[in-house]
Amino acid sequence: MKQPIILAIDDDEPVLEALRRDLRAQYRKEYRILTTSSAHEALASLADLKKKGETVALFLSDQKMPDMLGVEFLKEARKVFPGAKKALLTAYSDTDAAVRAINEVQLDYYINKPWDPPEEKLYPVLDGLLEDWKQRHVPDYEGLSLIGYQFSRDSHELKDFLAGNLFPYRWLNVEADDRAQSLLDTHGLTTADLPVAVLGDGTALAHPTIQELGEKLGLSSKAEGALYDLAIIGAGPAGLAAAVYGGSEGLRTILIDKRGPGGQAGTSSRIENYLGFPNGLSGAELTQRAISQAKRFGVEFLVPQEVAEIKSEGQYKRIKMADGSEVVTRAILLSTGVSYRKLETESLDKFTGAGVYYGAATTEAYAFKGQPVYVVGGGNSAGQGAMYLSRTASDVYICIRRQSLSDTMSQYLIDQIERTPNIHLLPCTEIVEGKGDDKLTAIVLEDLNTKERREAEAGGVFIFIGAKPLTDWIEMDIIRDGKGFIQTGRDLINNVRYREIWKQSREPFSLETCSPGIFAAGDVRSGAMARVASAVGEGAMAVSFVHKYLAEN
Repeated sequence: MKQPIILAIDDDEPVLEALRRDLRAQYRKEYRILTTSSAHEALASLADLKKKGETVALFLSDQKMPDMLGVEFLKEARKVFPGAKKALLTAYSDTDAAVRAINEVQLDYYINKPWDPPEEKLYPVLDGLLEDWKQRHVPDYEGLSLIGYQFSRDSHELKDFLAGNLFPYRWLNVEADDRAQSLLDTHGLTTADLPVAVLGDGTALAHPTIQELGEKLGLSSKAEGALYDLAIIGAGPAGLAAAVYGGSEGLRTILIDKRGPGGQAGTSSRIENYLGFPNGLSGAELTQRAISQAKRFGVEFLVPQEVAEIKSEGQYKRIKMADGSEVVTRAILLSTGVSYRKLETESLDKFTGAGVYYGAATTEAYAFKGQPVYVVGGGNSAGQGAMYLSRTASDVYICIRRQSLSDTMSQYLIDQIERTPNIHLLPCTEIVEGKGDDKLTAIVLEDLNTKERREAEAGGVFIFIGAKPLTDWIEMDIIRDGKGFIQTGRDLINNVRYREIWKQSREPFSLETCSPGIFAAGDVRSGAMARVASAVGEGAMAVSFVHKYLAEN
């Protein structure tokens, strides 16, 4: 935590030096002492201090200064730091002005000069003022603040990125929080600049891209090395596990992700069936532990960075990024995972980020405190999302096309949902329409059995349906099944195109694609089990096959 500031002003240099000496002798352990002989210079510095998140606890100003009276200075300083205590240094002849200032600028105290000895005439007064300030002062948030409109797609994307990369931040809705407008005013910005990210050092970024914000937060989007043993594309559980094992086993490893580590699992509010954690853990906790492990083994992270193209050039693979940069590696692991399928409803699509969200329950839950929300989907992610939303929403309605959750959701989650009074299951029900102006306010539900429709109030809709593999970007000849999932190992042998593409004397390794040295693991792989533990296992197993591939090449 930054030390609060005591700011002292006196145009007489010998007096200022004595004041500086006495203040430092008594208060430097708890406060930062700033002094100046110019009131105008002091005022000019206040805006900068405010932008940097500094706090002034006490202004101590001489009354008779040639460029500005002390009373006038305190009046202006109060506008910037209204909570700071204000004391005036006066000669006996200026006592009347000091008394008038008590009402004019809500002066807290005036101190006659000279103040010798300070132990009797200065410190007792200032001690009292500072003690009172400490009791009343509520520290400002010192980290990253994100200002925007609650129902804005751009704001949601930035929140989702920060949450996905485990960056703590304070969200300020400009329509509901006075601190948002105050912060914009401090930085000379308007609502036309939203969303705005204000960093801990006082830097304000107007309408930043994810890449710009990531770079300012210290994330790297450019590779440091010329050649890697293993490049992992996708930082879900499979990719993170491969990074840990690759790094720990001496492979020069780089992990690339366009959003942030954790994948869909990283947004889970609680994973209760993961081996070794009897009380469960959040996806964010699991992700943070994995990142720490991987970094300890020297794994390099490129986030946020999007892969545009991969090419196999004999023993080497070339990965081209969306920004034109490249990574050259000897082996690749594709662990890009899956994304939630969209509801094919145009009236809902226009509210994406403005009441309709894909996943994102942990990111947006508190925006819907006391409101009814709907969860679409019957898998574990939907169940975990519903449980998290039930903490803040008035009611959570789970819409599924089936009659029950038993075929798609783990029993422990079904039991939790049944014990939660404000979660309600709507079986054989579909959302067919969204209503509202600039944000979602209501939905139309259809009973799939009777075709009866009804309108219902809705604060938000959180969608957790299906699994669409993130493979559309792959242009090279890697065999996929009918749904786009990557085929590997013996599954390739039954494909009619296998002999046409595979030209090696050996069969593919279990997790190897039809392109030698390019592997796939986790949910993106055809036939994979959609569970965190199985993805972690596949990621670890892929590294053993990478070793075998590198040994023969």
